[in-house]
Amino acid sequence: MGERLTVGDPAPDFTLTSDTGTQVSLTDFRGKRVIVYFYPAAMTPGCTTQACDFSDSLEALRAVDTEVIGISPDTPEKLAKFRERDGLSITLLSDADKAVMTAWGAYGEKKLYGKVVEGVIRSTIVVGEEGVVTHAQYNVKATGHVARIRRDLGIE
Repeated sequence: MGERLTVGDPAPDFTLTSDTGTQVSLTDFRGKRVIVYFYPAAMTPGCTTQACDFSDSLEALRAVDTEVIGISPDTPEKLAKFRERDGLSITLLSDADKAVMTAWGAYGEKKLYGKVVEGVIRSTIVVGEEGVVTHAQYNVKATGHVARIRRDLGIE
């Protein structure tokens, strides 16, 4: 399991494949604030709620130079179906080998229904314009999370 990121850490760079098949790197967003969130599986109830909430907030986030990247272990093809099915507008990236999730501390041991299992830890990391972590939240709840992030960032 990777170490969890904390405020002030440099955000580990990555290049992953999007749902459209293009390569997307964290450095593509330098100069903007980026919300990078990790979720277990596309098209499941909690992950759908979170992705729809981020998509619904994207206009307000972009108004303050903030982008959103959702990362899961799903294939680009499954992510494309997720975007289509739910009308998502955020950037969706595939981390099939879970290397980025591990580097960001979003993959490892977690409790699921009282059992310790290995998997994706629902996490949200905010990266500032210079590539440094400004907020790091692990084991977040899908419902109400986007409103909390907006509040934490002072975005109405």
